[in-house]
Amino acid sequence: MGSRFDITVVAETEVLGNEYIDIAINEISRIEKLISSWDPNSQTSEINRNAGIKPVVVDDELFQLIKRSIKISNLTGGAFDISYASMDKVWHFDGSMTEMPSVEAIKKSVEKVGYQNIILDETNQSVFLKLEGMKIGFGAIGKGYAADKAKALLQNIGVNSGIINASGDLDAWGQQPDGKDWMVAIVNPLNKEKVFSWMPIHNSAVVTSGNYEKYVKFNDVLYTHIIDPRTGYPATGILSASIFTANAELADALATSIFVMGVDTGLDFVNQLNGVECIIVDKDNKIITSKNIQLKPLKDD
Repeated sequence: MGSRFDITVVAETEVLGNEYIDIAINEISRIEKLISSWDPNSQTSEINRNAGIKPVVVDDELFQLIKRSIKISNLTGGAFDISYASMDKVWHFDGSMTEMPSVEAIKKSVEKVGYQNIILDETNQSVFLKLEGMKIGFGAIGKGYAADKAKALLQNIGVNSGIINASGDLDAWGQQPDGKDWMVAIVNPLNKEKVFSWMPIHNSAVVTSGNYEKYVKFNDVLYTHIIDPRTGYPATGILSASIFTANAELADALATSIFVMGVDTGLDFVNQLNGVECIIVDKDNKIITSKNIQLKPLKDD
């Protein structure tokens, strides 16, 4: 998936542990073949090739993932949208940009974005993208989904404890061998060697999205690489967002959504959700938490 996966399991022997890890890797590879928009043989690529032409019948697993994605789009008012893949790339975060894209170019870049144009047919289990040139992609939910599926598979075969870490999408269950909960670090986005706080996670997921390495700056405004699919403009105001909830798929999607919404709207949104908490670090490196999280900052050594 173009990302690093780290898999940790607690097992009776190293041989058994390696077998479990291989099983998880195979499951992640299976999901990649289904949802990758880079693999021309995937069902996702088939959907994209037939945009504006005809519906494509897909496996129930992919159909349900798309269905859940659309529900999250509705919930977030389009801040999360798998049809973001339709965007023309007018922003570049490789150091090559010397000026803001034009208003016209930005507006044109999102013409084919819009989850409302993803048509699902429950009877035929088909997916149709209404606009020619429209595309879907799972970059903001796929890693979390893969982590959830690998975790569930390992649990089903009797692995009582472990962590799937999909490049910051962390899905944990059980406890460490010493009986303590797994711990996740909330790092300082401006200095990743510094940790703001450690938090225990028990049978839950944590996803941290950070925008402090890919950005451009014009007129003293920092524009980060997460783009609002509704407007074509990059998110501003947040350096990192960590979402805590029951599964990594939802946490993955919400972390992106919070970036797009901004601090105030994002925090208000999370505070209305049951079983979801967040820690936001804003552009001034200030920590803001949802209502049920209390951080105890670490003292400097």
